[in-house]
Amino acid sequence: INMHQGNRTTVSGFLLLGLSNQAEQQKVLFVLFLGMYLVTVVGNGLIILAIGLDSYLHTPMYFFLVNLSFADISSISTSVPKMLMNIQTKTQSISYENCITQMYFSIVFVVIDNFLLGVMAYDRFVAICYPLNYMTIMQPRLCVSLAVIPWVLSNAVALIHTLLLLPLLFCDSNTLPHFFCDLAPLLKLSCSDTRVNELVLFIAGLSVVTFPFALILFSYICIVRAVLRISSTEGKWKAFSTCGSHLTVVLLFYGTIVGVYFFPSTTHPDGGDKIGAVLFTVVTPMMNPFIYSLRNKDMKGALRKLLSRKIFLPLMPWASDLSP
Repeated sequence: INMHQGNRTTVSGFLLLGLSNQAEQQKVLFVLFLGMYLVTVVGNGLIILAIGLDSYLHTPMYFFLVNLSFADISSISTSVPKMLMNIQTKTQSISYENCITQMYFSIVFVVIDNFLLGVMAYDRFVAICYPLNYMTIMQPRLCVSLAVIPWVLSNAVALIHTLLLLPLLFCDSNTLPHFFCDLAPLLKLSCSDTRVNELVLFIAGLSVVTFPFALILFSYICIVRAVLRISSTEGKWKAFSTCGSHLTVVLLFYGTIVGVYFFPSTTHPDGGDKIGAVLFTVVTPMMNPFIYSLRNKDMKGALRKLLSRKIFLPLMPWASDLSP
Protein backbone atom coordinates (compact mmCIF):
# COMPACT_ATOMS: atom_id res chain seq x y z
CA ILE A 1 0.00 0.00 0.00
CA ASN A 2 2.97 2.28 -0.57
CA MET A 3 3.21 4.75 -3.42
CA HIS A 4 6.10 6.91 -4.64
CA GLN A 5 5.90 10.67 -4.53
CA GLY A 6 8.96 12.28 -6.03
CA ASN A 7 12.00 10.78 -4.35
CA ARG A 8 10.06 9.77 -1.23
CA THR A 9 7.83 6.85 -0.46
CA THR A 10 4.44 7.67 1.06
CA VAL A 11 1.60 5.44 2.16
CA SER A 12 -1.84 5.16 0.60
CA GLY A 13 -3.21 3.30 3.62
CA PHE A 14 -2.47 2.16 7.14
CA LEU A 15 -2.40 -1.05 9.15
CA LEU A 16 -4.40 -0.96 12.37
CA LEU A 17 -2.81 -3.35 14.85
CA GLY A 18 -5.87 -3.27 17.11
CA LEU A 19 -5.86 -3.94 20.83
CA SER A 20 -3.95 -7.22 20.68
CA ASN A 21 -1.79 -9.07 18.17
CA GLN A 22 -2.40 -12.48 19.77
CA ALA A 23 -4.71 -14.64 17.68
CA GLU A 24 -6.32 -16.41 20.63
CA GLN A 25 -7.51 -13.06 22.01
CA GLN A 26 -9.17 -11.93 18.80
CA LYS A 27 -12.37 -13.95 19.32
CA VAL A 28 -12.68 -12.69 22.89
CA LEU A 29 -12.23 -9.09 21.74
CA PHE A 30 -14.74 -9.58 18.92
CA VAL A 31 -17.45 -10.90 21.24
CA LEU A 32 -16.68 -8.32 23.93
CA PHE A 33 -16.73 -5.27 21.66
CA LEU A 34 -19.68 -6.52 19.63
CA GLY A 35 -21.63 -6.86 22.87
CA MET A 36 -20.60 -3.40 24.06
CA TYR A 37 -21.45 -1.90 20.67
CA LEU A 38 -24.92 -3.45 20.60
CA VAL A 39 -25.62 -2.40 24.21
CA THR A 40 -24.55 1.16 23.39
CA VAL A 41 -26.61 1.46 20.22
CA VAL A 42 -29.71 -0.19 21.67
CA GLY A 43 -29.48 1.62 25.01
CA ASN A 44 -28.98 5.09 23.57
CA GLY A 45 -31.46 4.37 20.77
CA LEU A 46 -34.13 3.47 23.33
CA ILE A 47 -33.43 6.72 25.18
CA ILE A 48 -33.93 8.75 21.99
CA LEU A 49 -37.09 6.83 21.09
CA ALA A 50 -38.57 6.98 24.59
CA ILE A 51 -38.02 10.73 24.91
CA GLY A 52 -39.38 11.35 21.44
CA LEU A 53 -42.60 9.41 22.12
CA ASP A 54 -43.26 10.74 25.64
CA SER A 55 -44.45 14.36 25.59
CA TYR A 56 -43.84 14.59 29.36
CA LEU A 57 -40.10 14.36 28.65
CA HIS A 58 -40.08 17.16 26.09
CA THR A 59 -38.04 19.40 28.40
CA PRO A 60 -34.59 21.01 28.03
CA MET A 61 -32.88 18.38 30.19
CA TYR A 62 -34.06 15.50 28.02
CA PHE A 63 -33.53 17.45 24.81
CA PHE A 64 -29.83 17.68 25.68
CA LEU A 65 -29.83 14.02 26.70
CA VAL A 66 -31.12 13.10 23.23
CA ASN A 67 -28.20 14.99 21.70
CA LEU A 68 -25.75 13.23 24.02
CA SER A 69 -27.22 9.81 23.18
CA PHE A 70 -27.01 10.49 19.45
CA ALA A 71 -23.40 11.66 19.85
CA ASP A 72 -22.58 8.49 21.83
CA ILE A 73 -24.03 6.23 19.14
CA SER A 74 -22.10 8.13 16.48
CA SER A 75 -18.89 8.13 18.52
CA ILE A 76 -18.74 4.38 19.02
CA SER A 77 -19.81 3.81 15.40
CA THR A 78 -16.74 5.62 14.06
CA SER A 79 -14.31 3.03 15.42
CA VAL A 80 -15.82 -0.23 16.67
CA PRO A 81 -17.52 -1.50 13.45
CA LYS A 82 -14.27 -1.18 11.50
CA MET A 83 -12.36 -2.96 14.27
CA LEU A 84 -14.93 -5.78 14.32
CA MET A 85 -14.76 -6.11 10.54
CA ASN A 86 -10.96 -6.30 10.64
CA ILE A 87 -11.07 -9.03 13.28
CA GLN A 88 -13.70 -11.01 11.37
CA THR A 89 -11.95 -10.74 7.99
CA LYS A 90 -8.46 -11.08 9.53
CA THR A 91 -7.30 -7.91 7.81
CA GLN A 92 -5.77 -4.81 9.35
CA SER A 93 -5.77 -2.37 6.45
CA ILE A 94 -7.62 0.92 6.12
CA SER A 95 -7.24 3.34 3.23
CA TYR A 96 -5.74 6.78 3.73
CA GLU A 97 -9.04 8.51 2.89
CA ASN A 98 -11.05 6.31 5.26
CA CYS A 99 -8.46 6.81 7.99
CA ILE A 100 -8.67 10.61 7.72
CA THR A 101 -12.48 10.43 7.68
CA GLN A 102 -12.49 8.21 10.77
CA MET A 103 -10.12 10.57 12.56
CA TYR A 104 -12.28 13.60 11.66
CA PHE A 105 -15.49 12.16 13.06
CA SER A 106 -13.79 10.72 16.14
CA ILE A 107 -12.61 14.25 16.98
CA VAL A 108 -16.08 15.67 16.28
CA PHE A 109 -17.86 13.38 18.72
CA VAL A 110 -15.20 13.63 21.44
CA VAL A 111 -15.48 17.43 21.37
CA ILE A 112 -19.30 17.24 21.17
CA ASP A 113 -19.41 15.24 24.40
CA ASN A 114 -17.21 17.86 26.09
CA PHE A 115 -19.52 20.73 25.24
CA LEU A 116 -22.75 18.83 25.82
CA LEU A 117 -21.64 17.91 29.33
CA GLY A 118 -21.04 21.61 29.97
CA VAL A 119 -24.44 22.53 28.55
CA MET A 120 -26.15 19.89 30.70
CA ALA A 121 -24.40 21.24 33.79
CA TYR A 122 -25.69 24.73 32.97
CA ASP A 123 -29.19 23.29 32.58
CA ARG A 124 -29.01 21.73 36.07
CA PHE A 125 -27.64 25.02 37.45
CA VAL A 126 -30.66 26.95 36.16
CA ALA A 127 -33.11 24.24 37.29
CA ILE A 128 -31.80 24.13 40.88
CA CYS A 129 -30.71 27.74 41.44
CA TYR A 130 -33.59 29.42 39.58
CA PRO A 131 -36.43 26.88 39.64
CA LEU A 132 -39.23 29.45 39.30
CA ASN A 133 -37.63 31.01 36.22
CA TYR A 134 -36.39 27.77 34.67
CA MET A 135 -38.85 27.60 31.75
CA THR A 136 -38.53 31.34 31.18
CA ILE A 137 -34.74 31.14 30.90
CA MET A 138 -34.51 27.80 29.07
CA GLN A 139 -36.72 28.79 26.16
CA PRO A 140 -36.77 26.63 23.00
CA ARG A 141 -34.64 29.11 21.04
CA LEU A 142 -31.90 29.07 23.71
CA CYS A 143 -32.02 25.27 23.98
CA VAL A 144 -31.64 24.85 20.24
CA SER A 145 -28.73 27.31 20.24
CA LEU A 146 -27.04 25.49 23.15
CA ALA A 147 -27.36 22.23 21.19
CA VAL A 148 -26.29 23.58 17.77
CA ILE A 149 -23.24 25.54 18.94
CA PRO A 150 -21.38 22.40 20.20
CA TRP A 151 -21.94 20.71 16.83
CA VAL A 152 -20.56 23.73 14.97
CA LEU A 153 -17.55 24.12 17.27
CA SER A 154 -16.71 20.41 17.21
CA ASN A 155 -16.71 20.32 13.40
CA ALA A 156 -14.54 23.44 13.35
CA VAL A 157 -11.98 21.83 15.70
CA ALA A 158 -11.96 18.60 13.67
CA LEU A 159 -11.58 20.53 10.43
CA ILE A 160 -8.57 22.45 11.76
CA HIS A 161 -6.81 19.26 12.83
CA THR A 162 -7.64 17.56 9.52
CA LEU A 163 -6.39 20.43 7.36
CA LEU A 164 -3.14 20.53 9.35
CA LEU A 165 -2.72 16.76 9.01
CA LEU A 166 -3.27 16.52 5.25
CA PRO A 167 0.09 18.06 4.21
CA LEU A 168 2.03 15.66 6.45
CA LEU A 169 3.95 12.81 4.87
CA PHE A 170 3.84 9.22 6.10
CA CYS A 171 6.92 7.56 4.76
CA ASP A 172 7.85 3.88 4.91
CA SER A 173 6.08 3.24 8.20
CA ASN A 174 2.32 2.73 7.92
CA THR A 175 1.57 0.70 11.05
CA LEU A 176 -0.70 2.30 13.67
CA PRO A 177 -0.54 0.62 17.10
CA HIS A 178 -4.20 1.45 17.67
CA PHE A 179 -7.69 0.09 16.91
CA PHE A 180 -8.78 3.19 14.97
CA CYS A 181 -7.21 6.20 13.27
CA ASP A 182 -6.62 8.53 16.17
CA LEU A 183 -4.92 11.90 15.77
CA ALA A 184 -2.11 11.45 18.30
CA PRO A 185 -0.81 8.11 16.89
CA LEU A 186 -1.00 9.53 13.35
CA LEU A 187 1.16 12.50 14.34
CA LYS A 188 3.65 10.18 16.00
CA LEU A 189 3.80 8.06 12.83
CA SER A 190 4.41 10.95 10.43
CA CYS A 191 7.92 11.61 9.13
CA SER A 192 7.16 15.32 8.69
CA ASP A 193 7.68 18.07 11.23
CA THR A 194 4.63 17.87 13.50
CA ARG A 195 5.50 20.62 15.97
CA VAL A 196 2.73 22.89 14.69
CA ASN A 197 0.24 20.01 14.89
CA GLU A 198 1.35 19.18 18.41
CA LEU A 199 1.00 22.83 19.46
CA VAL A 200 -2.48 23.11 17.95
CA LEU A 201 -3.43 19.80 19.57
CA PHE A 202 -2.36 21.17 22.94
CA ILE A 203 -4.09 24.55 22.49
CA ALA A 204 -7.30 23.05 21.09
CA GLY A 205 -7.30 20.38 23.77
CA LEU A 206 -6.82 23.05 26.42
CA SER A 207 -9.73 25.06 25.01
CA VAL A 208 -12.26 22.28 24.51
CA VAL A 209 -11.51 20.84 27.96
CA THR A 210 -11.09 24.00 30.00
CA PHE A 211 -14.14 25.97 28.86
CA PRO A 212 -16.77 23.22 29.41
CA PHE A 213 -15.05 22.11 32.61
CA ALA A 214 -15.04 25.68 33.94
CA LEU A 215 -18.76 25.90 33.17
CA ILE A 216 -19.34 22.59 34.95
CA LEU A 217 -17.28 23.68 37.96
CA PHE A 218 -19.06 27.04 38.21
CA SER A 219 -22.46 25.36 37.87
CA TYR A 220 -21.78 22.83 40.61
CA ILE A 221 -20.37 25.42 43.00
CA CYS A 222 -23.60 27.37 42.62
CA ILE A 223 -25.67 24.17 42.90
CA VAL A 224 -23.95 23.13 46.14
CA ARG A 225 -24.51 26.57 47.64
CA ALA A 226 -28.18 26.50 46.64
CA VAL A 227 -28.72 22.97 47.97
CA LEU A 228 -27.11 23.76 51.32
CA ARG A 229 -29.69 26.50 51.81
CA ILE A 230 -32.51 23.94 51.56
CA SER A 231 -33.73 23.18 55.08
CA SER A 232 -35.14 19.66 54.62
CA THR A 233 -32.90 16.63 54.12
CA GLU A 234 -35.37 15.22 51.59
CA GLY A 235 -35.18 18.41 49.55
CA LYS A 236 -31.39 18.34 49.54
CA TRP A 237 -31.33 14.70 48.44
CA LYS A 238 -33.85 15.34 45.67
CA ALA A 239 -31.81 18.24 44.32
CA PHE A 240 -28.51 16.35 44.45
CA SER A 241 -30.05 13.22 42.89
CA THR A 242 -30.71 15.10 39.66
CA CYS A 243 -26.97 15.87 39.37
CA GLY A 244 -25.38 12.60 40.49
CA SER A 245 -25.61 10.87 37.12
CA HIS A 246 -24.18 13.84 35.26
CA LEU A 247 -21.32 14.23 37.74
CA THR A 248 -20.42 10.53 37.42
CA VAL A 249 -20.11 10.79 33.64
CA VAL A 250 -18.13 14.03 33.94
CA LEU A 251 -15.52 12.42 36.19
CA LEU A 252 -15.19 9.36 33.95
CA PHE A 253 -15.07 11.32 30.72
CA TYR A 254 -12.70 14.12 31.70
CA GLY A 255 -10.37 11.83 33.60
CA THR A 256 -9.64 9.84 30.45
CA ILE A 257 -9.80 12.71 27.97
CA VAL A 258 -7.09 14.72 29.75
CA GLY A 259 -4.64 11.83 29.74
CA VAL A 260 -5.15 10.93 26.09
CA TYR A 261 -5.75 14.16 24.16
CA PHE A 262 -4.61 16.99 26.40
CA PHE A 263 -0.88 16.28 26.10
CA PRO A 264 1.28 15.82 22.98
CA SER A 265 1.55 12.29 21.63
CA THR A 266 5.22 11.92 22.64
CA THR A 267 4.20 11.81 26.31
CA HIS A 268 1.89 8.83 25.93
CA PRO A 269 3.17 5.57 27.40
CA ASP A 270 2.91 2.46 25.27
CA GLY A 271 -0.67 1.24 25.31
CA GLY A 272 -1.88 4.09 27.50
CA ASP A 273 -3.57 5.90 24.64
CA LYS A 274 -5.45 2.74 23.60
CA ILE A 275 -6.76 2.15 27.11
CA GLY A 276 -7.90 5.74 27.39
CA ALA A 277 -9.48 5.65 23.93
CA VAL A 278 -11.44 2.52 24.83
CA LEU A 279 -12.72 4.22 27.98
CA PHE A 280 -14.12 7.34 26.36
CA THR A 281 -15.07 5.97 22.91
CA VAL A 282 -16.59 2.66 24.05
CA VAL A 283 -17.10 2.39 27.81
CA THR A 284 -18.48 5.89 28.49
CA PRO A 285 -21.07 5.80 25.65
CA MET A 286 -22.12 2.34 26.87
CA MET A 287 -22.47 3.49 30.48
CA ASN A 288 -24.43 6.67 29.76
CA PRO A 289 -27.82 4.96 29.20
CA PHE A 290 -27.49 3.15 32.54
CA ILE A 291 -26.19 6.16 34.44
CA TYR A 292 -28.73 8.62 33.09
CA SER A 293 -31.76 6.37 32.82
CA LEU A 294 -31.88 3.58 35.38
CA ARG A 295 -31.69 6.05 38.28
CA ASN A 296 -34.26 8.39 36.73
CA LYS A 297 -37.90 7.64 37.52
CA ASP A 298 -39.27 9.62 34.57
CA MET A 299 -36.91 7.91 32.16
CA LYS A 300 -37.69 4.46 33.52
CA GLY A 301 -41.40 5.19 33.19
CA ALA A 302 -40.95 6.28 29.58
CA LEU A 303 -38.95 3.15 28.78
CA ARG A 304 -41.66 0.96 30.34
CA LYS A 305 -44.29 2.64 28.18
CA LEU A 306 -42.10 2.24 25.12
CA LEU A 307 -41.64 -1.46 25.74
CA SER A 308 -45.28 -2.01 26.69
CA ARG A 309 -47.78 -3.41 24.19
CA LYS A 310 -49.62 -0.12 23.82
CA ILE A 311 -46.61 1.66 22.29
CA PHE A 312 -44.14 -1.00 21.24
CA LEU A 313 -46.43 -3.42 19.37
CA PRO A 314 -47.82 -0.84 16.90
CA LEU A 315 -44.20 -0.20 15.89
CA MET A 316 -43.79 -3.94 15.25
CA PRO A 317 -47.12 -5.27 13.88
CA TRP A 318 -45.70 -8.76 13.51
CA ALA A 319 -45.22 -8.91 17.28
CA SER A 320 -48.98 -8.77 17.90
CA ASP A 321 -49.22 -12.35 16.66
CA LEU A 322 -46.87 -13.42 19.44
CA SER A 323 -48.81 -11.76 22.24
CA PRO A 324 -51.31 -13.85 24.20
